[in-house]
Amino acid sequence: MSKKPIRIERYVEKYQEYPVNEEILSEISTRRELIDYLKSKNIRYENVLDTLSYEKELRLLQIELVKMQQWIKKHKKRVAIIFEGRDASGKGGTIRRFVEHLNPRAMRVVALAKPTETEKGQWYFTRYIKELPNPGEVVFFDRSWYNRAVVEPVMGFCTKDQYQEFMRQVPEFEHMLYEDGVTLIKFWFSVSQKEQKKRFESRKTTFIKQWKISPVDEKATELWDKYTFYKEAMFSRTHTTYAPWVIVRSNNKKRARLESMRYVLSTLEYDGKEEAGSLINPDPTIVSRFFRSIKRLD
Repeated sequence: MSKKPIRIERYVEKYQEYPVNEEILSEISTRRELIDYLKSKNIRYENVLDTLSYEKELRLLQIELVKMQQWIKKHKKRVAIIFEGRDASGKGGTIRRFVEHLNPRAMRVVALAKPTETEKGQWYFTRYIKELPNPGEVVFFDRSWYNRAVVEPVMGFCTKDQYQEFMRQVPEFEHMLYEDGVTLIKFWFSVSQKEQKKRFESRKTTFIKQWKISPVDEKATELWDKYTFYKEAMFSRTHTTYAPWVIVRSNNKKRARLESMRYVLSTLEYDGKEEAGSLINPDPTIVSRFFRSIKRLD
């Protein structure tokens, strides 16, 4: 068992229902000591072990992401990673883990607000084109131009003609990006209806999560089937060989984070990849390309 120091503070609140308090934890400095203490109190420690294992894997993959970013910067690559999915599917939390240790000078997170009156009069893709990666940069889109494929028609934020025009244009738009050398990765985080409801309730009762609650969230559950219709139409019309949709089963947030990282790392041939300290091939039961025959959580 590793003797590497652990971040004890993470466990104080998470396991406060157990006889584990800050005073006790202040005397524990390694994983082994924490596990031995929990065993001595006959505490079910599987969740603690899962968290420790997750944090270990997360750190190793974040090291690989730093190596990947250095390669992107050195070779002037342009990488755009899109995170789409239903509300509360885990997109934002995954992005935060992706960027936690990356150099902010060669990375951006784009989460655009609703368009201004001026932007509404522009070609739809204009405000997203301005956010595309520069040479040597990776950009993470927390929602993207695909708002018009699902959220906008479901909520009535666009007309039928605007929707159809977008669906005709987006494969051509992405093909131009591909021809110009932009690496485009499109994630769809798939969460079940039951898990989504559970996460919405958590947002309402957890103060630090309440900023995530929006009017769109309130309608998400009752419009579940309508979301399903439009997302399936999106997959069938915008899944291409040059810009495929990658489905991430995200009922388990931690596994979704790790496996989506692995997918990105496995896609790019960055320097030092062969010396990775962790497995970088994603679990196909969690991450896979879109296929019509595959059953999805949502």
